Amino acid sequence: MSTFPVATAQDAIASESPAPSAADKNSDLLAPYREAATKRWEKEIQKYEALDAKTTDPADGILLIGSSSIRRWDSAAKDLAPFRVIPRGYGGAKYSDLAVYAERLITPHEFRAVVIFVGNDISGKENDATPEEVERLVRHVVAVARAHRPDAPVLLVEVTPTRSRYDAWPKIRELNAMLREVCFTEPNVHFVATAETFLTHDNQPRENLFVGDQLHLNEEGYAIWGDLIRNRLIEVLREQTSD
Repeated sequence: MSTFPVATAQDAIASESPAPSAADKNSDLLAPYREAATKRWEKEIQKYEALDAKTTDPADGILLIGSSSIRRWDSAAKDLAPFRVIPRGYGGAKYSDLAVYAERLITPHEFRAVVIFVGNDISGKENDATPEEVERLVRHVVAVARAHRPDAPVLLVEVTPTRSRYDAWPKIRELNAMLREVCFTEPNVHFVATAETFLTHDNQPRENLFVGDQLHLNEEGYAIWGDLIRNRLIEVLREQTSD
């Protein structure tokens, strides 16, 4: 007598069901964040879409996406010269917001590289995300960029130490370590180290590089930040050309 289990109708139905697609998985990932992101940012994203419709990106432009440090970077074109920039930041964004809008922010542009900075996921509040939660969202954004422009490098900028959020700095350092790990494990994704430059010799934030809120960079701070990002861009693109 056979000892093999008898297949049931339910087994047959299950075997015929298709495996979840990548889109399904992404939908599941973003589902907890979509409503809040849409409520807060939809009008802002629509403004960028209107701008995209009536402007032409610079050839080989550098796409800048992320939170308020990107949005407020009025001197980006000067600080990153000779690179030409496509600024698409919006203030207060978290990686959960960026992940929800990644397709609409990234795919309209034929960029040479994309630079991403988001600094609001860990700020010392009870509702802070964990580095593990943020990691899934970061990898989603990276995947969208790579699917659209496979040869364009993605640069993840380290979260800057600031006086206003220094109590949360140990947790932010864990987030930065996660970003570095993503860069080590994802093809053509590169880390931009900035934290040490914005700390004094005794590991305190350099308050002279920030405006009065001690969260956002001032002109001098942006010049330094831009220099670090520009130098990393040059390094990454030179390595890519020589490969």
